[in-house]
Amino acid sequence: MKSKQKHSLSVVYATYNEEANLARSLDSIVHLADELIVVDGSSSDRTREIAKEYGAKVIKTTNKPIFHINKQMAMDAATKEWTLQMDADEVVDQEMTDHIIEILNTSPESTAAGYWLRRKNYFLGTFLKKGGQYPDAVIRFYKTGQAFLPMKSVHEQMEVKGEVDTLRGHLLHYNSPDFSVYLRKANTYTSLTALGWFEAGWEPSFIKALNFIIWKPLITFVMLYGRHKGFVDGFPGLAFALFSGLHFPIAYFKFWEMKKTQS
Repeated sequence: MKSKQKHSLSVVYATYNEEANLARSLDSIVHLADELIVVDGSSSDRTREIAKEYGAKVIKTTNKPIFHINKQMAMDAATKEWTLQMDADEVVDQEMTDHIIEILNTSPESTAAGYWLRRKNYFLGTFLKKGGQYPDAVIRFYKTGQAFLPMKSVHEQMEVKGEVDTLRGHLLHYNSPDFSVYLRKANTYTSLTALGWFEAGWEPSFIKALNFIIWKPLITFVMLYGRHKGFVDGFPGLAFALFSGLHFPIAYFKFWEMKKTQS
């Protein structure tokens, strides 16, 4: 596992029931890492065993609703000069691997404190090219201690203390290997949205219902499928735009149920 670069690298993960994905992700980065850290939210499958097979330091914790809390825990555990934060359903392609090695071999050090990584998102058997799903850039590679997560939202970006550049190559993101996985994750995200409205003290109203059941879904679909050219991706692009819009009415129905149960 030990790398031979001038600068050392920690690769960190937060996981929960990722036995179907983790080995593929680790295979893409294990040769780069001086240190592997996996913070696991008490998986019930073989996630922790797989991580240990690759030589990772495994930290068992609870599976928190805001998963970025566990990601930050993994980031805080890193001890090397640079950190690459990965999700278990992501794979680093060869071009990105080569650029990371180039940076780790740079002397003097790179002037950038962090890097954007462009992602290709897999949906209904293809990597989406349009519909707002590419390049889907995320900050994941940074000088250790120079980045952190706000830990308030599942879709938030890292904040970096210093200059941010962009890596060549791509992260291949197998977040929806089949549609049932997409629906399971959508169920989680809509619940989090509903909970956020509930905790903010919102009250159901005709205006909110009109907005989240009719207007937001329609606007989202038109933006993703039309303005962002989701139609280029064929049927997967149509399905993605449609179900992205449906996030809002589903979340609103859950929110309404929460308020009804409370009363």
